[in-house]
Amino acid sequence: MFKRIVICSGPTVEPIDPVRFLSNRSSGKSGLQLANEALKRGIPEIILITGPTCLNMENPGFTVIPVETALEMREQLRQYSDAADVIVMAAAVSDYRVAQYSKEKIKKSQETLIIQLVKNPDILFELGQRKKSGQILVGYAAETDNILENVREKFKRKNLDLLVLNEVSAQNPAFHVDKNQVYFVTAGGFQKLEMMEKSCLAARVWDEIEKLVHKLH
Repeated sequence: MFKRIVICSGPTVEPIDPVRFLSNRSSGKSGLQLANEALKRGIPEIILITGPTCLNMENPGFTVIPVETALEMREQLRQYSDAADVIVMAAAVSDYRVAQYSKEKIKKSQETLIIQLVKNPDILFELGQRKKSGQILVGYAAETDNILENVREKFKRKNLDLLVLNEVSAQNPAFHVDKNQVYFVTAGGFQKLEMMEKSCLAARVWDEIEKLVHKLH
């Protein structure tokens, strides 16, 4: 069914100085499980573009492209996304990066420190803008409040076929855990899934992608 798929996973890391950086809580577990499930389904070319994680990526059976920053992830996607049948943007891309990187370690010499940040490109929005006919684009989102209202707008604006929504809460921390509870958001509405292992969730995501392909054709 698919010849090439591209999955983005993990956090991005935005350096402040040689020893400090901005990042987020993403572990990369969801993206790795998505790639493992694609491998089980016999998809011939699987490309996993991943930010820094502690996961074992030795001899995975698919191509792993390590990146650090949002701009590096964007550059790799530009090389591989146009020829992909499916793009799954499961990465947690940092919204901002520092305006001015310090080549030397910033000294602890003041009571307060102000660091100017600039917005990173919206990679998922850019993918939606140049999405080719027949290509499936999947996004991930993490929200803490007004979740359905927030993602409804995001789904339309970013031209997605499927959005996997994490409602981050004390009951569902989403990050650095092996189980997760999500919603599927499609043009047809919302579907709440039960809490399940991320490996099982990856299978459900691919089932949903295959349904979307059948609808397109």
